[in-house]
Amino acid sequence: MLSCVVLLIVFAVGVSAQQPDEVIRTDTSLVQLNVGVVDRQGHAITSLSRNDFTVYEDGVRRPIAVFEPTEAPFSLVMLLDMSGSTINFRQQIQQSALRFLDALAPDDRVAVVEFNGKGVKSLLGFSADRRRTAYAITLATGAGTTPLYDALKYSLEELGREGKRRKAIVVLTDGVDTRVKDADRAIVQKAPESEISSAIKPEANSQLNSVLNDADRQGVAIFPLALPSGDPKHLPLPDPLITAMYTAARTRLELLANRTGGQLHEVRRLDELAKIYPIIAAEMRSLYTIAYQPQNPGAHDGKWREIRIEVARAELVARTKPGYYAR
Repeated sequence: MLSCVVLLIVFAVGVSAQQPDEVIRTDTSLVQLNVGVVDRQGHAITSLSRNDFTVYEDGVRRPIAVFEPTEAPFSLVMLLDMSGSTINFRQQIQQSALRFLDALAPDDRVAVVEFNGKGVKSLLGFSADRRRTAYAITLATGAGTTPLYDALKYSLEELGREGKRRKAIVVLTDGVDTRVKDADRAIVQKAPESEISSAIKPEANSQLNSVLNDADRQGVAIFPLALPSGDPKHLPLPDPLITAMYTAARTRLELLANRTGGQLHEVRRLDELAKIYPIIAAEMRSLYTIAYQPQNPGAHDGKWREIRIEVARAELVARTKPGYYAR
């Protein structure tokens, strides 16, 4: 029985699979990118080489230090939302999560983590054994509050021990973190009625930014699957305060995807999950990993660094995160 499968798939540079106790150090001064390339019809292009890419930071070309092709394996965290808001549709989530396992490559390593009102708990460390992973998914249970961002932080820490492997996060959740929602409620309750819809600044939340900073350092791509229960356009009670809080939560899921080079998928109906998971697996399998040395690697001034990727063939379009804050 499952709730929200939050697959945390974090991409770092590297290819070789290591044993669980092996520690591999990475060069944290490198900026790591996950790059998807499509043609004008939207078809993924997976046959490019290092020489096909050019990277610019703040308009200045930077040499590529590391390049990983699309077939390099991943380390992935399956993050399962076992909070009370997902009790009614855990069977659909579980079945979809198991189908996602079938779409992964044999060398991909998967960890299973759950979160609920009791906190965050690892159900299985990183493993390529799909039977053990499937069994761990069936163990997930719980109710209560939603510590989403605590779970993301925990999963990033676990992925940090996976060394030079590509990493990503796929998050199936309504996105409404309990502690963040309480802070948002305090903001809108103090706001004048005419300013309620714009009172919350989603991008200013400290928990969100802590997760984004950690993801930047590891080169993590996050793929949120936004459940319909968190859709601000379909709330049962159109209260302005609640709408504002749910809108902010959905915006933060968008930021998690856009700032990390992942992609947000909105689940409009639960029966769509079976189709969306294979799509995400295909998106992961079409990503290149590129790392480069920034122009001023020691300048931790907190300023925004804009990233632009060009592909040698004019008919192709590359997509990655738009930049990062130098912290």
